[in-house]
Amino acid sequence: MNNAVDFGGRPFHFIGIGGIGMSALAYVLAKRQLPVSGSDLRPNHITRKLEAIGTHIFSRQEASNLEFFRPEDGVNEVEFNSSVQVPSINSNLPQVICSTAINANNLEYKAALELGCPIWHRSDVLAALIAEYHSIAVAGTHGKTTTSSMIGYMLLEAGLDPTIIVGGEVNAWEGNARLGQSRYLVAEADESDGSLIKHAPEIGIITNIELDHPDHYETLEEVVDTFQTFAQGCKTLVGSVDCATVRDRLKPTISYSLHPETNADYTVTNIDYHANGTTALVWEKGKALGLLTLRLLGRHNLSNALAAVAVGRILGLQFGAIAKGIATFEGARRRFEFRGEVDGITFIDDYAHHPSEIRATLAAARLQARPGQRVVAIFQPHRYSRTLTFLEEFAESFSHADLVVLTDIYSAGEPNLGQISGEQLAEAVAKEHPQVVYQPTLPAVNEFLLQTLRPGDLALFLGAGNLNQAIPEIITTLCEPATATS
Repeated sequence: MNNAVDFGGRPFHFIGIGGIGMSALAYVLAKRQLPVSGSDLRPNHITRKLEAIGTHIFSRQEASNLEFFRPEDGVNEVEFNSSVQVPSINSNLPQVICSTAINANNLEYKAALELGCPIWHRSDVLAALIAEYHSIAVAGTHGKTTTSSMIGYMLLEAGLDPTIIVGGEVNAWEGNARLGQSRYLVAEADESDGSLIKHAPEIGIITNIELDHPDHYETLEEVVDTFQTFAQGCKTLVGSVDCATVRDRLKPTISYSLHPETNADYTVTNIDYHANGTTALVWEKGKALGLLTLRLLGRHNLSNALAAVAVGRILGLQFGAIAKGIATFEGARRRFEFRGEVDGITFIDDYAHHPSEIRATLAAARLQARPGQRVVAIFQPHRYSRTLTFLEEFAESFSHADLVVLTDIYSAGEPNLGQISGEQLAEAVAKEHPQVVYQPTLPAVNEFLLQTLRPGDLALFLGAGNLNQAIPEIITTLCEPATATS
């Protein structure tokens, strides 16, 4: 069996291909005209997009899926699409790709083991791609998707035609990945399962470091160890020295900061945070580069933009080209994404699921809110382990909201050990905030919001689970009376 991912024509089969990280890799491989198949229990717009470019999708995760690769009646090739043929299983077993979500009891996974298929974690595929390109890998506890998407967009607008693999969907390339024709690759590098250590990019970015995945790490020190290993593999390390852990434990090659007194390589003055975005004067090693304008709200996004500036300058871009790209970047989906306005109520969808992210997102919402406008935070906790570990931090993270609506915990596959519940989180938040309501189910949340939201409200749906499914239902219901009378 080969000990390296093979991009020479051997087929790839993804177990759980519809996931945001898995599907991005599958898309790039399929666009490279490699044979790709995969399975997922929940077909969605992402799997439909993969099917449209020739990927074979199974709607179940079963051992029989791998029969797809067996030759029939002496024929030693199986057709994937009109342009790619797959050699028979006797000579070329598929490379099976899994994420951490796939466990040893998965029937498809067990069948792959029995057949002797090469089995790789998704991070192995990403690491192999990173090694092929002049790669820029964005890591950090918060801001990875926005920063990697912004860098990818900036390079695209500057004519550098990058390949992009990110953990969110971006309208500019209509998804979570694109295949470019240049030597550049921009990738989001995830630390959640420890696989970050596999990546050795030309340029690595670390936005910040916190404990966010207590299901994998017991202490912050373990998280730091992972980032230190990643940092050692980067030829150039760009880091935010506004994060004390990055500053003191990693000592980046090139630094950035929102505070000039830090003497970072890239910093800003004349900052103006306003309802329609942010402007700031950017400095490079004590020299003014020019004015930066971005549509994204809040100090955290200005920090993300500084990381993009640093990368652009490392690659030799003029500041004018950098600023032009950043100025028109609209952000990734589920990152303060505008979902609609009905009856004067504005609906925003955001992936924030950690206390620090909630604080930053609500602070940005407060910037956008008009005088007298309520900021209504609707939050679905994500994972029992995270909710329990950060209970006190969650309780203190909603200060910028006028009303907090909490629902039960989205397990993300974790077992409920009975240590924490959504109701207990609501009780903790209520000790710090005067207006907290607990609604245990999504239908209950919908019903409450339909009765409670009023014209002028800014309603933020926060969390990494399925809470955002409530948004179109509420909007549709609110629109019904107007439709009935028209």
